[in-house]
Amino acid sequence: MKKLSIFLSVFLLVLIKAQNLSDYKYILIPAEFNDFKENRSYGLGKFLERSLKSKKYVVLSETKSQWPQDALTNPCKILIADILDDKSMFRNKIILQFKDCNSKVIYSEKSSSMIKEFEPGYQDALKQGLVKVPVSNPSPEIEKLAESKATEEVKRNDDVKTTQTPIAQRFKNGNLSLQKIQIDDSQFILVDGNSSVPYATFKSTNKTDVFRVKLASGESTIGYYENGNIIIEIPKSNGNFTKEVFSAN
Repeated sequence: MKKLSIFLSVFLLVLIKAQNLSDYKYILIPAEFNDFKENRSYGLGKFLERSLKSKKYVVLSETKSQWPQDALTNPCKILIADILDDKSMFRNKIILQFKDCNSKVIYSEKSSSMIKEFEPGYQDALKQGLVKVPVSNPSPEIEKLAESKATEEVKRNDDVKTTQTPIAQRFKNGNLSLQKIQIDDSQFILVDGNSSVPYATFKSTNKTDVFRVKLASGESTIGYYENGNIIIEIPKSNGNFTKEVFSAN
């Protein structure tokens, strides 16, 4: 009976951890982990990415211009992955962690490998740790929590007087209405609420208010501000350009 009780306790603990993790859809994998930098990465990031995708998670990189709009506007829908080096003399050991938008660890799993070589050994340890990671099954409660936190953030920003460019602003071209989202001081995107791919990505140049622009089609062009409007020069098949004007709402 005692053994059965212990088994049920362990099972429930795993179930609780799995439930918390599987509630999420988006997981950000950093370009490098603090414990596995540069030539000591051992391919762990790519290994983790492949495994999470196979479990139906949407993996995000640190390049925010490639994020879906709901991830950009609601960062609390995203978990941040980390792999720690659980140092040992005789085994390659790791700790796989996932943190929420408040840096709270919601899932942690230790694992190890008997393989002594670093790269295959650490990858094998990660493979063991990923066994218990559940398939993504996004929870409506996480969606509501993220929306609530986003609303709180907007209210907080509204209460603070600032001269900085607003985080989001609407621009229209005919029936096309796009939202401008400032990624950082040097880049912003125009997004259509009906698409997860940015309509256009703008990056600063050495000239004020002139930007290098990458369109959703993959084509590159230029854009600039003119009388408060955003202008994009759209390339045509004959080599010419048309001037598209997006007026601020």
